[in-house]
Amino acid sequence: MKWLFGLGATALAIAGFVWWFTSLPGPKQLDMANNAFPGDSNAKLLIKDQTYDKKLNLGMNIWASEEASDQPRPVVVFIYGGGWRQGSKDEYAFAGRALANRGYIVALPDYRLYPDAKFPAFLEDSAKALAWVHDNIARVGGDPERIFISGQSAGAYNVLMLALDRQWLGREGKSTDIIKGVAALAGPTDFYPFKGETRKNSFGSYHKPEMTQPINFVRADAPPLWLATGIDDTQVDPRNSRVLHYLILEAGGDAQYTEYPEMDHLEIMMAIAKPFRGKGPVLDDMVEFFESQN
Repeated sequence: MKWLFGLGATALAIAGFVWWFTSLPGPKQLDMANNAFPGDSNAKLLIKDQTYDKKLNLGMNIWASEEASDQPRPVVVFIYGGGWRQGSKDEYAFAGRALANRGYIVALPDYRLYPDAKFPAFLEDSAKALAWVHDNIARVGGDPERIFISGQSAGAYNVLMLALDRQWLGREGKSTDIIKGVAALAGPTDFYPFKGETRKNSFGSYHKPEMTQPINFVRADAPPLWLATGIDDTQVDPRNSRVLHYLILEAGGDAQYTEYPEMDHLEIMMAIAKPFRGKGPVLDDMVEFFESQN
């Protein structure tokens, strides 16, 4: 009978773990799965909860390589997605590890989310975070002359707007010239009129909706763009990346477009994490784009 009790206790423990694990946000589940696999071992959390906006109490985590370097390292500011309503810098540690393992200093900032904030608050926060990085990253071994910005979904929207619409960085006394390149994964670029609760919540009350759309800020002198999408994405139609790519090239700018077969909106981000890199070479392609701009 003892073994029956033991088996029952084990089953309850497993069920409890499964319930707890599935109750976590998706990115946190992905981060935990990522940590269960070997690799990216030379990445470390260099600074946790670095404040970049004292008034709003907004911070960032900064990741770096364990390996010493006598040269400043290139920098990636990664903005997470989540429909402008959810997400946390702590949930996306797997992205910090992945890029730090490739030799980058990685800043993962938080920003205000709905319902506490609507457009343009999340762009204002992202611009402040990028400005802070430009001013301070040299102190931790980063190169302020080689700053890339990246994001997925809502985060991709944020970084595209920072790169294309000069006003957001301009409010922080910065130029978009501080951006060496932009890697946007599954970014919404052309979504007016607003459909769906998420977009209506975050953008619907803004008095000039045309000012919310990245395609309305296409210019030849924008930072180089790498626009990536999964062909099976039903949340952000691949047309968004295709159209922006076409318009940037038509204007005489620098843009690359990559599409991944049999990959959807979430899987393009999952492919950054170790257990799912076999889905597609998203991480490799992103790093190749960054290196092509050095």
